[in-house]
Amino acid sequence: MTKKIYLASPFFDDEQINRVKQVESALTANDTVASFFSPRLNQHEEFELFSEPWRQATYAGDVKAIESADVLVAVIDYEDNQVDPGTAWEFGYAVAKGIPVIVLKEKSGAVNLMMGVPLQAYFTNIEDIQHYNFDELKTVPFSGEIF
Repeated sequence: MTKKIYLASPFFDDEQINRVKQVESALTANDTVASFFSPRLNQHEEFELFSEPWRQATYAGDVKAIESADVLVAVIDYEDNQVDPGTAWEFGYAVAKGIPVIVLKEKSGAVNLMMGVPLQAYFTNIEDIQHYNFDELKTVPFSGEIF
């Protein structure tokens, strides 16, 4: 059995885009991943960016993709304890729906309590995502500093 993954991650600057591309590659290479949905790759180019039709299509498409996912992978690298609000919303929505969340945080530093407690597994290297068995969903707790 293989899993459908929703990839929650900011992609607003070159560093973030590079990181999410690497995670997309890791998910592609993982034999326990059937498919993944990355909002970065689903931008509804049929609509003008940020127009009302684009907003509605993007929101509805992302919600539908989260609801149909078996697991959500959240990239939570942030600066000064400021997580991307879209990623935080996707994370919380998945938790509320009972969807396990795998966290990737390559940058050092504390993790927000509301992310550190409910996660299924916590990783600090993209390679861990490539080799994680999404069928088994082993628990890898976060044990670092919480804010």
